[in-house]
Amino acid sequence: MVAVDLPATSTAHPDRMTGRMRLVLVVLLLAQFMLAVDFSILNVALPVIGQGLGFTLGGLQWIATAFALAAAGFTLLFGRVADLIGRRRLFLGGMALLGVSSLAGGLATGPEVLMAARVAQGLATAAVTPAGLSLLTASFPEGPLRARALGLNGALMSAGFTTGAILGGVLTDLLSWRWAFLVNVPVALAVLLVAPAVLKESRPAVRPGLDVPGAITVTGGLLALVYGLTVTGGHGWTDPTALTALAVGAALLVAFVLVERRAASPLVPVHVLKRRTVVWGNLAGLVAFVTETSLVFLMTLYLQDVLGFSPLAAGLSFGVLGAGTILGGLAASRFIGRFGARAALVSGGLLQALATLALYGLGDDRGSLALLLTATFAGGVGNMLAIVGFMVTATSGIPDGEQGMATGLATMTQQIGITLGTPVMSAVVVTAPVLLDGIGLAVLVNAAIVAAGAVLSGVFLRRT
Repeated sequence: MVAVDLPATSTAHPDRMTGRMRLVLVVLLLAQFMLAVDFSILNVALPVIGQGLGFTLGGLQWIATAFALAAAGFTLLFGRVADLIGRRRLFLGGMALLGVSSLAGGLATGPEVLMAARVAQGLATAAVTPAGLSLLTASFPEGPLRARALGLNGALMSAGFTTGAILGGVLTDLLSWRWAFLVNVPVALAVLLVAPAVLKESRPAVRPGLDVPGAITVTGGLLALVYGLTVTGGHGWTDPTALTALAVGAALLVAFVLVERRAASPLVPVHVLKRRTVVWGNLAGLVAFVTETSLVFLMTLYLQDVLGFSPLAAGLSFGVLGAGTILGGLAASRFIGRFGARAALVSGGLLQALATLALYGLGDDRGSLALLLTATFAGGVGNMLAIVGFMVTATSGIPDGEQGMATGLATMTQQIGITLGTPVMSAVVVTAPVLLDGIGLAVLVNAAIVAAGAVLSGVFLRRT
């Protein structure tokens, strides 16, 4: 039976979750947590994988890049596909692909199979993330319940990034890098067994058409943009390949906007792009993801290459950041209920900016560790307030027929932010001859971006 996204809480207290809602939330949060873990779980294991499967030094980065390209490039397309074939159907199909590709990666005996598995994992992430977020927003009505659900989703997602870094080190040290892949298999299987009984199919009553020219231009543009910025992180802003890819990406994205103005069933209707909440909500979300994920990269460089921490010790140090993001996610729904999503974007961004700025005081001895832990905890709280504010802002007031598109946009923003942060900050770090000076410069740039995003969000999302 196909649900047309009527509110599931018509007979329930408007501020309380029903038992079924809790089950839906558990299933969707488990899936999103696993996807977040996948983004970071292989970082620590890359050198070991390279030795075991014969990757060249230059080829190692493509283990992460192949995943990121697929995850970021196809998210918007799959967000619309979810509206066409059903969000639950795409969610289950993506989870099945994730389980199979993780098994293939864990059993890989050569670089080719492992790279194919990473691409498939990225495609699965591009399918499951917007479908899962659409199912979540469709299952919880606008207001306190949806804000609470999005807060928990954001907290678990951010905790997943931190957990991935820790888990990757633990599994690689105690078992094998292969378990960084294989750990997904039982989780995917559990979700596939439980989800059909818990999740109702969800799609609009009238199916939109698929904008093929729009899908080709936006997917190609995003792939070229992500590829160009990734190359920039390794070779600098003057690299011809990077500049060519960035130019192609920009041209395709401009073409996408022109295509959407004339398409009968546009992938992203122009009237949606004129919504202030959609545009500025997504820009604020992009800032939040670019800056916090790149800050983790900067602090990893600092802990390992300046202070001499082991990969496992560096990963464990980010447990404090994870605690801050969980606290921020849990507090976000109440904060938004009292002050609004705009206030969460602005307050969270300013708190994150101040905490990031404090990291400029890090020195070259371990006495700076207390400052790092305190600042990353506070920054995690602020970042999660901003992220939940972004999710609520970017998906509120959208008709059901466009929920898949709206959540696809929000998810695309998330994926691009996660993907682009590290190469952009890498390009800043290498401009200084001394690593600590480069990290300090990147921290200042990071804090300035966060502060600018918070101020602009406050101005352009002002209450009418």
